[in-house]
Amino acid sequence: MGRSRWASPLDAVFLIGETPETLMHVASLLHLTYPDDAGEHYLHDLVASLRSAPVEPPWTMRLQTRRVMRQPVHRWVEDEGFDIDYHVRHSALPSPGGERELGILVSRLHSNQIDFRRPPWSMHVIEGVAPDRFAVYIKIHHSLVDGYTGMRLLRRGLADDPDDRGHPLFFSLTRPPRAEDSPEPVGDVTSILRSVAASLTSLPSVARTLVDTQLRRGETSTRAVTSYQAPDTSSLNARTGRSRRFATQQYDLERLRAVARGRSATVNDVLLAICAGGLRRFLVELDDLPDRPLVAFVPVNVRPPASEGGGNYVGATLVSLATDIEDPVARLAAIAASSRAGKARMRGMSADGIVAYSAMLLAPAAMQVLRAASGLPVPVPTTLNVCISNVPGPTHHLYLRGARLEATYPVSIPGHSMALNITAQSYAGTLNLGFIGDREALPHLQRLAVHTGEALDELEAAVAREPEHG
Repeated sequence: MGRSRWASPLDAVFLIGETPETLMHVASLLHLTYPDDAGEHYLHDLVASLRSAPVEPPWTMRLQTRRVMRQPVHRWVEDEGFDIDYHVRHSALPSPGGERELGILVSRLHSNQIDFRRPPWSMHVIEGVAPDRFAVYIKIHHSLVDGYTGMRLLRRGLADDPDDRGHPLFFSLTRPPRAEDSPEPVGDVTSILRSVAASLTSLPSVARTLVDTQLRRGETSTRAVTSYQAPDTSSLNARTGRSRRFATQQYDLERLRAVARGRSATVNDVLLAICAGGLRRFLVELDDLPDRPLVAFVPVNVRPPASEGGGNYVGATLVSLATDIEDPVARLAAIAASSRAGKARMRGMSADGIVAYSAMLLAPAAMQVLRAASGLPVPVPTTLNVCISNVPGPTHHLYLRGARLEATYPVSIPGHSMALNITAQSYAGTLNLGFIGDREALPHLQRLAVHTGEALDELEAAVAREPEHG
C-alpha cells in the first residue's frame, strides 16, 4: 500500500475554494540565460534529463476525495500511475518570440485548471523568449505548498555553481516535514472552523484583539484596518472568470532600500507604496478610483526564520494603501503607519495565534469568495481590494543545468471580489513583480505594471526633494 496523509485544514481551504473560475494554483516564471557551451540541442537534452530524473513525494501524490456524512474529506495518496511526461512539458513561442508572446502563453497556462486526478503540478520549458534566453513556468496547487515553501523548494533545486550540471531538481527532493500535518481526516468547512475555534479557545487574547480591531472600523488609514473598511471598485472587486492576464516588472532592490532609509519605512512599505501609486494612475484611467483608500490583503510568514517551510502556514493583515493621498511621500508615510498598526495587533501572539487571528480577520472576505463561487450574490460592504505579497528569495545567482537564472516572477491567485494579485520576489539584488488579474475585469494589465514603475520614479524624486527624517 502506497504512502498517504490527510490534508491539513489550511490545505483544505484552498481545495474548498477551487472552482472553474477561482483557480487555487500558484506558479513561478523563471527567466534563464543559456550557458556559454549550450549546443543546438540544449533544451531538448534539458527536457530529457528532467523527464529521467527521480521524483519524490509530495510530487508523486494525488488528491483522493471522499464524502463522509455528505462532507468532502481529502487525503493525499501515492499516484500509482505517475507519468512524468505529463508533468514536464516542452513549449515554444511563435517566432520571433519575445516578452509579449511569453506573457500571452503564461496567461493561457495559468488559466487552465489543474487535473486533480494527477499530482497537482506541472513544469513547462519554454524556448524562443530571446536568442540567448529561455523560460520555465512551474505551476503548483496552493493546497500542496504556499509561496514561501515553494521558493524554498525551488532554491534547493537550483545550483550555486554553473558547473554543477547534476544538482537534484526540486521534484527530486523530499519536502520538509509539516508541523500542521493532521493525524485525522479534515477538509470540510466544519472541521476548519473547529480548528480555528480551538485556537481561539486556547488563546483568548486573539479574540480580544480581533474584537478591538473590528470596533475601530472607519478610523483613519493610520490605524489597524478592519474587515469592513475597503471601498468598492468595479475593476478590483468584480466577479471573475477563469481567463487571466499576466504582466511583470523588475526593479533594482537598492532603489527601494534607498527610499525606505530615513523614512521610518520598510522595503515592503515601499513596495506597497509603488503598487498604490500604480493603482491610482490605473484606476484614474478606468474612471474607477474611489474616494476612500484601497485596502490590501498582505500575507505574513509566521514560521521561524530557519524554517524550510512545508504546507500552508501563513498569517495575514490588512493595510491601507492610502490611494486617497496624492503626495507620494505622504502616501508612503500613511502606508507605513497602517502596516505598523496591523503588525502591532499580532505582537506577542504565537504562530498559531497569528494564523487564527488572520483567519477570523479575513473570514468576511472568504465568505464573499465562497458565495460568489456558489453563484450567490456577493454581500457588501467590500472587505478588501487587492492582495500584495513579498516573498524573500536568494541573494545570489542560481543555475539550472548551467543556465543562469536571471529573474523569477511569481504568478499567484486572483479570485471573486479580488480580481488582482501582485506578488513580489527578491532575487540577486532585484525585486521581481508578477501582476496576475482577471482578463475581463482588468483590461490592459501591462499598463498597471508600467504605472508601478512610474510610481517608483515619482517616489524617488519626491524623497530626493525632501530632507531625510532624523
